[in-house]
Amino acid sequence: MGRLFGTDGVRGVANADLTAEMALGLSVAAAHVLAEAGTFAGHRPTAVVGRDPRASGEFLEAAVVAGLASAGVDVLRVGVLPTPAVAHLTGALGADLGVMLSASHNAMPDNGIKFFARGGHKLPDDIENRIESVYEEHRTGAPWDRPTGAGVGRVRDYTEGFDQYVAHLLDVLPHRLDGLRIVLDEAHGAAAGVSPEAFRRAGAEVVTIGAEPDGLNINDGCGSTHLDPVKAAVLEHGADLGIAHDGDADRCLAVDHTGAEVDGDQILAVLALAMRERSALRADTVVATVMSNLGFKLAMEREGIHLVQTAVGDRYVLEEMKEHGYALGGEQSGHVIILDHATTGDGTLTGLLLAARVAQSGRSLRELAAVMERLPQVLINVPDVDKTRVKTSADLAAAVAEAERELGATGRVLLRPSGTEPLVRVMVEAADIDQARSVAGRLADAVKSALG
Repeated sequence: MGRLFGTDGVRGVANADLTAEMALGLSVAAAHVLAEAGTFAGHRPTAVVGRDPRASGEFLEAAVVAGLASAGVDVLRVGVLPTPAVAHLTGALGADLGVMLSASHNAMPDNGIKFFARGGHKLPDDIENRIESVYEEHRTGAPWDRPTGAGVGRVRDYTEGFDQYVAHLLDVLPHRLDGLRIVLDEAHGAAAGVSPEAFRRAGAEVVTIGAEPDGLNINDGCGSTHLDPVKAAVLEHGADLGIAHDGDADRCLAVDHTGAEVDGDQILAVLALAMRERSALRADTVVATVMSNLGFKLAMEREGIHLVQTAVGDRYVLEEMKEHGYALGGEQSGHVIILDHATTGDGTLTGLLLAARVAQSGRSLRELAAVMERLPQVLINVPDVDKTRVKTSADLAAAVAEAERELGATGRVLLRPSGTEPLVRVMVEAADIDQARSVAGRLADAVKSALG
């Protein structure tokens, strides 16, 4: 069996790859592994369970709740809430475990299960591995040790979670949003209720799109992966800015009043300066991945902010932040982590803080985002090559060195083997788009020649 847990929990096509039986079994396994690790010692365990609005989340939630309760875990069912809300409530309620059912920005047929440890943090890899092995062991026949009578878990709906999460968001907001008109694209997803409520309570005039989830329309032509609707709505309503979330609202992208996109790098740049101004940017450092635009790095250098870069993936950003106590990190995709107030990326919090900076500064988002210039970036995927030899091919190293000499200090080259496919990603940045395309094309040819 291949590894079930990826970088963001277990994910697949609901009722095909991810079945009710698997959801139930993984939940029972998680309860047993955490009990074995001493997490439940001395008290009756509690779990927080939430989901996004996908139709499949209804039966998968039922399976997860049944599995946990059958293993003696009391369950607080918080219903449809964003992933960061479930993480927050897991910590705020002192729960031993959190479970979120979502496939984030994936299409509606997919779904996923993500577990949070006590405090709302992602489970360590060794615990995930142990859950997987225990699940597999019992799936093939070994009986579970099951409680009976009063030992079984009790289940109740925890509707207070909605207001608790909104109150948390407002508590950490440094400035109200009075006077701003903001378009929110909720991707027909998990934040369709809480995000507009939070922005309204913060004082903004809110226009919502993509906020009518029916279980089937999540991420369908809207949200952070399809920005045209929010761009059009901002222009139509004369809004100051627009915010777009993905299906589970752990991401946030934005558009300014002209309809121009403001990506995750620009959002990080704006928030880094705002946080430094109020002495909240510890060590004057921001964490991003190697895929961040070179313009972001140059802007941070110019502003005297230190940039730490990690491998691609929000989990690596979070690991670096937790290890060194940094307060801000994220990815170009809009996955932004403000570690003092969230244990994972929180799209609603990110959008609120971005809007608060606009309100507090009296400057437009377009003006604020201009702190960095996005250099043209060209990405070419080169398929059917031996990606394991990227770092060992002398011919490829020579081609990269030649490209870097040509680009100088105003350009950058990155060759990255895909984590899931037999291909190599060639990324080139340059001040001039034609030069970026030319260099990327030559490097792609060099990859084919050296590794094909």
